[in-house]
Amino acid sequence: MISRDNRQMRSSRLLSILLRLNVHGRVSAQQLADELEVSLRTIYRDIEALGAAGIPVYATRGRHGGFQLMDNYRTRLTGISPDEADALFLAGLPGAAADLGLGSVLAATQLKLLAALPPELRERAGRIRDRFHLDAPGWLREVDAPPHLVSIADAVWSQRRVEVRYERANRTVVDRVLEPLGLVLKGGTWYLVASVRADGRGPRTYRVSRVRAVEVLEQAFQRPDGFDLATHWADYQREYEQRIFKDSATIRLSADGRSLLFLIGTAAARAGHAAMQAPDPDGWARTTVPIESVRHALHGLMQLGADVEVLEPVELRELVANSAQAMTRRYARLSGGGTGSAGDVASAGDAGSAGDVASAGGAGSPGDTGSVGPTRRSAMSGSGEGPAGAARSGRAESSPP
Repeated sequence: MISRDNRQMRSSRLLSILLRLNVHGRVSAQQLADELEVSLRTIYRDIEALGAAGIPVYATRGRHGGFQLMDNYRTRLTGISPDEADALFLAGLPGAAADLGLGSVLAATQLKLLAALPPELRERAGRIRDRFHLDAPGWLREVDAPPHLVSIADAVWSQRRVEVRYERANRTVVDRVLEPLGLVLKGGTWYLVASVRADGRGPRTYRVSRVRAVEVLEQAFQRPDGFDLATHWADYQREYEQRIFKDSATIRLSADGRSLLFLIGTAAARAGHAAMQAPDPDGWARTTVPIESVRHALHGLMQLGADVEVLEPVELRELVANSAQAMTRRYARLSGGGTGSAGDVASAGDAGSAGDVASAGGAGSPGDTGSVGPTRRSAMSGSGEGPAGAARSGRAESSPP
């Protein structure tokens, strides 16, 4: 007796053959066997079954022969499953669909869509696919492939609680029972928006790659009334930037400094360019940039070298001057044959200790609260659950990436 699963498998294969013939015209038996990972004998049996079902499929012999449908025959778009309908919303993100375990589902959905289109629109869809490609992650970034993403996604779909072991940005590990409300792909990095059970403080954000273990529980939960993931995410991003950039600095920039302002981070540079005044007769322009702290601003602005002058706050101006003097002493000593010492560079605490450094563009990451913000953080911003920020802010569970 043929099992129900085997019947479903064959039905799915027959539909796949029909759609391939509909989309590609003539297809050889070997091509079908390779694509569907079955034997040639199975393909011949399936073609006979299609013919017996009234599908006008016929074979042509010869070197370029194969199976094809009669002219003017076109199947209608039928049989789309709930999973395939979900995959439609990820049609522009094949990598994201694969991360969520929907790669094959997405491929099947696209094939059904192509099969349902008239020839002229099908050709147009093919041209679009060949000419446009979305690559979400930034340059020089490792692909974020969290090992527990599929399990978490399953809990999101089914509205079931999860018990997770989570490593914060400061390396402490905590156990949490979460109510997963949604997943967000931001700059190539996956984030989980979830409520902590019985917490009552509202949704937080967690970087999925920091989940060290996960168990999907049998307990279901109710989503908050009126919760909208896109709206929550937009609000969270605004709140994150406001929380990170608590202060500002007034600076002067040369023409080269203005062109290099992007080094201090996208958000800070954008604000700096927006507030930029007209250059003076010497070509220097004054502006104000948001900063997380004086310490972080020091290391961000030092990247601009002699093309920036800090005017305010006075503390930051003095730190930059002390750091520049320490560097001058060190390089003068090196050019004279001396070796110098590491302490000279940081000028005995004037320029900050190694622990205060938030390397330019250093990787920040979502905190236990979730941390949403940029995955790749600039030297101008490093709080939140970032290595320096979590310890400093005292909010171990309310900051981002």
